[in-house]
Amino acid sequence: MTLDKLAIGKSGTITAVGGEGALRLRLLDMGIIPRTRVSVIKRAPLGDPIEIQIRGYELTIRLDDASKIEVVPDTDAV
Repeated sequence: MTLDKLAIGKSGTITAVGGEGALRLRLLDMGIIPRTRVSVIKRAPLGDPIEIQIRGYELTIRLDDASKIEVVPDTDAV
């Protein structure tokens, strides 16, 4: 699953960061690296961009960039 598909209020763990060249380096520089927990906080009214929480701070990224980030959603234990 990619980060753009993760529902609001849900969290998961990043497994891979895609993209090429400068885009991938920019994502990695922002702390979006494998084995990091990420939560989707909210979406803009038209759906793009999304706001995520990662490493204790909030970050807004475009859906196109979020679609290059692979995540494993957390399972909700009941």
